[in-house]
Amino acid sequence: MGLLDKFRQEKAPASMEEEQLRSISRSVGEIEWLLLIVVLLYHVFGGTEPDDRSGIVLSMVLYTLSIMGLRYAAFFKRESRWKLAVETWIMTGFITWALLHTGRLESPLLNSYLLIIITSALALGKLTTLLELALIAVCLIFLGGDFTVIEIVSPKYLAGLSVQLAPMVLVAYITTMFASDIRYGINQQGLPSEADELTEALSGRGFAIIADSLFGQAIRYDRAITLLVIECDTLKQINDEQGQKAGDALLASLATIIQGQLRRSDVLARQSGEEFVVLLPETPPAGALHVAEKIRAAVAASSLKAIGRSVTTTVSIGTASYPRDGNSLDHLLTQATRNVYQAKLAGHNRVVQQSR
Repeated sequence: MGLLDKFRQEKAPASMEEEQLRSISRSVGEIEWLLLIVVLLYHVFGGTEPDDRSGIVLSMVLYTLSIMGLRYAAFFKRESRWKLAVETWIMTGFITWALLHTGRLESPLLNSYLLIIITSALALGKLTTLLELALIAVCLIFLGGDFTVIEIVSPKYLAGLSVQLAPMVLVAYITTMFASDIRYGINQQGLPSEADELTEALSGRGFAIIADSLFGQAIRYDRAITLLVIECDTLKQINDEQGQKAGDALLASLATIIQGQLRRSDVLARQSGEEFVVLLPETPPAGALHVAEKIRAAVAASSLKAIGRSVTTTVSIGTASYPRDGNSLDHLLTQATRNVYQAKLAGHNRVVQQSR
């Protein structure tokens, strides 16, 4: 049984993924009601023409029933990304119908599509957001009136469509860019207090919980993720020469140096003895190699404290990335550990990343 398997068995019953989906779903529900309120206010304050009022009222009634059905009638027994996708499609249909009766592309409600883009970017990932943008583009073409296929593919028409889509694309890009940090924050809120007392890095159990969640997201959204295994090259020597207290102080200082080279979204844990593991979300092999080299150089250039004395040390680092080096966390851990061994055989103080 691997280290990750060992600590997974100690998880709490409710998974991080379920907690995350519930949190996202609550936010989506608020956006749905906000959209309804915006259209209702526009209608109440005379934004719709007399001939269009019945159509707007009907759309609001149907939209309200759909929200209540999805949220309160338990059509879905548990939260899922499929359910959230269905909700964004319903929102798209509601907005398009409202625009059809409030001036089409001249309607002040046109920017309501941004709510769908934000929802999709936060809850469903890059690919689904791109598909939502494509669906909205089709809706804009429909709302633009009767055009032939030749007119639609003309440079002039495509330029106008691009101008209309540009704000939505920008919002999608920015929201998606920050979505991983938001999800990391949600993960951290639900993470048990599982820290290694000596180094204040995560313990093995804490790492297994958050790593499973982040790796699941990497697979779902087809994102790169990399695991680093870092070993102190001189811990045994320090322990033998100066005692275990000096070795413990060395490890604590080493953890501080490593953490200083990481982003807020990266995850550091002490695996065992002189070994640390780092999970780098949304980091391909080239980026991981850069981070690993930064860590190696920072440690080699630092004087670390060991019970009042300054000592120097080095680290050997092995990396493994999804999907290149494996399709599970255990595969990545095995490959990264092999690479650490190769780094030690080659003389320590180096990074090994197997090329494929």
